[in-house]
Amino acid sequence: MRPVSGPQGRAMLTHGQIWNALDRLAARAGLSASGLAKKSGLDPTTFNKSKRITRDGRPRWPSTESVAKALAATGTRFDTFVTLTTEGSPVSTHAVPLIGFAKAGSGGYFDDGGLPIGKGWEEIALPVINDEHAYALEISGSSMDPVYRDGDIIVVSPAAPIRKGDRVVVKTRSGEVLAKELKRRSAKSVELKSLNPAHKDRALAAPDVEWIARIVWASQ
Repeated sequence: MRPVSGPQGRAMLTHGQIWNALDRLAARAGLSASGLAKKSGLDPTTFNKSKRITRDGRPRWPSTESVAKALAATGTRFDTFVTLTTEGSPVSTHAVPLIGFAKAGSGGYFDDGGLPIGKGWEEIALPVINDEHAYALEISGSSMDPVYRDGDIIVVSPAAPIRKGDRVVVKTRSGEVLAKELKRRSAKSVELKSLNPAHKDRALAAPDVEWIARIVWASQ
């Protein structure tokens, strides 16, 4: 895709505007850039920020075909896409860090308190969350069906109070990361209900839990 030109060949849409429009298109659908690419039948990295500039520093434009597939996948008309290039403010008003759920158990993404740190995070624009440390996880696979499906985005707030019945993300000291419903929490144990009825509920000894945080939003 190249700049859309106006009278006398004057460029009307810039490289940045078109990529911003794709980011806004993804946010409208509750997806990350990689989630939008996957939903469009493209390589998951097609719309990633790292693909927008070539190694020698030149701007790389999204192809017309990839944009067309993204519009078809989200049921968006081209004229609507054009308006996204010129909107004065993003569709959502708060950017939070994002990684895939499968990566969350790897080292280097969270500090001891469960706050996002380090490199490897992308960003996604979402409705305002009243927690500066909130972050997003992209679901992969079917282990959380039917509550969360492949490609869904969940937002986790480390600062949100947690009550019985809340959906939470739990990280164990062994590095396992779980998304469950909180059944009961005491000084000795944490009891969790699986979101997928095909999976067993879990009971963890309190000392085995590194941190627990509430899920406050899901894209669905």
